[in-house]
Amino acid sequence: MSKPHLLVHEKKDTVGVVVVEGLKAGTDMLGVVTHDNSDFRLTAKMDIPIGHKVALKDIKAGDTIWKYGQDIGKAVADVKRGEHLHVHNAKTKRW
Repeated sequence: MSKPHLLVHEKKDTVGVVVVEGLKAGTDMLGVVTHDNSDFRLTAKMDIPIGHKVALKDIKAGDTIWKYGQDIGKAVADVKRGEHLHVHNAKTKRW
C-alpha cells in the first residue's frame, strides 16, 4: 500500500487528519482507517496543512464533529467533503 495522506481512527469519524506536508487542492488522497486498516480515496478541495483536519463527508453548521470515535465539537459553518476543518468553521461545545 502507498503512504497515506490522511488517517482516520474510527469508521464513524467525520474528519481525518492530514499526515503529509504540502497537501494541495485537487490531490487524490489515500486515507486509512486505523481501527481496521481499511482504506479509501478522497479528493482535497483546498490546501490543508499537515496535522489539520479534512471533512470526510459534508458537514452542516450545527452538526457534531467526530474524531477518534469521540465528539470533538460542532461545525459553525457548512463544510464540504474534502474541505479543511479548523477554527474558522468548528468549535468546542464547552463554551
